[in-house]
Amino acid sequence: MDSRPSLWWLLLFSATFLLSLMQNQQFAIAVHRPAGTTLINVSKNFYFPNFNPNLNPYKIQDMITLLGSSKISQGFIQIPDASAFTVDHPTAYRAGRAIYASPVRLFNPLTRTPGSFQTTFSFKLTAAANDGSVSGEGHGGEGGLAFIIVPDEFTVGRPGPWLGILNDVCNHYKVFYVEFDASLDPEFGDPNDDHVGVNLGSVVSFKTANIPSKANVSLHSNIVHRAWITYNGQRRRIDVHLGSDGHSKPSEPILSFPVDLSPFLQEYMFVGFSASAEKSTKIHNVLSWNFSSTTQALLRKPSARICHRNVARQVSKYTDSGYRAPPSSFMIFVAVLGLCTLALISFYCNSMRRERTDSLILLVDKKQKPTSPKKPRQYTVIEVFKATRRFGKSEVLGSDFRGVLYRGTLPNGRHVAMKRFSSQYLKPSRLATRRVLQRIDEFSQINHPGLTPIRGWCCEKYETIIVFNYFPNGSLDRWLYGLGVLPWSLRFKLIKEIAEALCFLHSKGLAHGNFKTSSVFLDLNYQAVLGDYDFIFCPGEKAGPAESVASMNEDVFRYGMLVLETIAGKKTVGEGVGEMSILGFAWSMHESGEKAKVVDERVLGHCANSEQAVRVLEIGLSCSLSKNDGRPCMEEVVQLLNTQKPVPQLPPSRPTELNFRSEVVLSA
Repeated sequence: MDSRPSLWWLLLFSATFLLSLMQNQQFAIAVHRPAGTTLINVSKNFYFPNFNPNLNPYKIQDMITLLGSSKISQGFIQIPDASAFTVDHPTAYRAGRAIYASPVRLFNPLTRTPGSFQTTFSFKLTAAANDGSVSGEGHGGEGGLAFIIVPDEFTVGRPGPWLGILNDVCNHYKVFYVEFDASLDPEFGDPNDDHVGVNLGSVVSFKTANIPSKANVSLHSNIVHRAWITYNGQRRRIDVHLGSDGHSKPSEPILSFPVDLSPFLQEYMFVGFSASAEKSTKIHNVLSWNFSSTTQALLRKPSARICHRNVARQVSKYTDSGYRAPPSSFMIFVAVLGLCTLALISFYCNSMRRERTDSLILLVDKKQKPTSPKKPRQYTVIEVFKATRRFGKSEVLGSDFRGVLYRGTLPNGRHVAMKRFSSQYLKPSRLATRRVLQRIDEFSQINHPGLTPIRGWCCEKYETIIVFNYFPNGSLDRWLYGLGVLPWSLRFKLIKEIAEALCFLHSKGLAHGNFKTSSVFLDLNYQAVLGDYDFIFCPGEKAGPAESVASMNEDVFRYGMLVLETIAGKKTVGEGVGEMSILGFAWSMHESGEKAKVVDERVLGHCANSEQAVRVLEIGLSCSLSKNDGRPCMEEVVQLLNTQKPVPQLPPSRPTELNFRSEVVLSA
């Protein structure tokens, strides 16, 4: 069949399409850069010189929302409510909040940039008397007050060390707060009982500062304090000052560091205070408060153009005139031309489809075949390209010599993680594609909460990409070396969960192959999940039982390295067991009988069970041994972690062959 007439019709259709694009050029530009808009600053300001309803010009009851155990009395906010105190029912372990009743715009969703804000407030920690009044005598005492930015106006968290903000360390809550803590909670990594901390969605502070050493005040002194908190959204920097009320702002901040609050902000948030009493009768009093914020927004100007057709439709809808605007001749022409074009395209596609080869038809049918949502699916390069925003730097989650891990956004809005393998590491070929697909098939047949499933793959155009689940809390190394201090109880829980997941994987005859702290992710409940598997090793293709066992032994060695890094809170700087590596340092401390020095000093002094930390350290060292020297399998490791079974005795000094063996494994 001669396809030249069809080509002429396609040319005609292309010309018509270009004409329509030219007519809609203004609309296309408006989508990319809205016309008729102006960039403006949206500001919010409010000031409470006091909270006395008779003296304050604002209606306090309408401006401040009180939650939990909180009250406005004697001209200031009290948390907890002092009037609820009795001998039989003290305020200990009571929590409350006082927040501004209206939400404040703190985030620009179009540019995804945080706004700037500054706030200052005066506060005082006092003791409650037995009759329910507030006593000004005594020290500031235990407890803690926090300035909070939260997503809702209904939540009150747990009392005690949670300050009424969070329920526990395992619950994900989009919150930012600055705490002024007068109590010591070693479980949450507090440095002392007189500190300021900045918290990012976690009860564990991201940054802390010792108040007596940084400011000439103390939360335990019986004075009125004043705090200044300033955040610059353009520079992504926060400054916290603390001093005495009535004095000028200190020249040096007690805390100052760069931080991006975008992940912890919605477009509109609520601001205020949260506090709780911890095993005491302390009352947190807020005496005055000033807040201001600025964010950018697009102001749409009214258009001078009048759409007479829309006006006519509204007149017809809401009146009895029965007026109907007749369709224009141009619209009739476009409709007829569109129908003819669709018919010609359908005819052309049907004729071309009959000329394709049988293999191509089978390939198209295979791609269009629906699959179960739980089974991995094949993605095209264009789909991956769009999901990762052209492999943009802003979407990079991590990288190593194997490739780059990106965050991808599917058309339905769901986030996924996409590992783009380097062509030098995994050269695209039919054999490599076959091994990757076989590896995907093996992982799709196992199900364990500690193993992230593979959601899809892309093997085309010299690209090899694997799609995993996305975890907003990130990888373990991000928490060990960046976000605050993980308490020992959480570290030990993660070590056990990782061992159980790896043991299950080995029980199915599979090896991870890329085991390290950046390959362990934390879900929304802070449970450990293994991911970012290696795809070169494939037991069923060319590797025999010996190669499978060797790869599992490598996983055990790498697990031992992960245990040492988790306990020490330090990265492995060098390879092997040199003095710069955590493995070499751990063996040196073992030889000198000072294994406790390996434990992270930030948790060692507050660790509820330091002997447990040393025991886990010995398990990690045993994993670094060779099989002949007593390296356990993962099943034995799980048994050692979950019971009090004695750890096999380690050699008095590191084996001589450990240098070579560890270097080979780490360079693999």
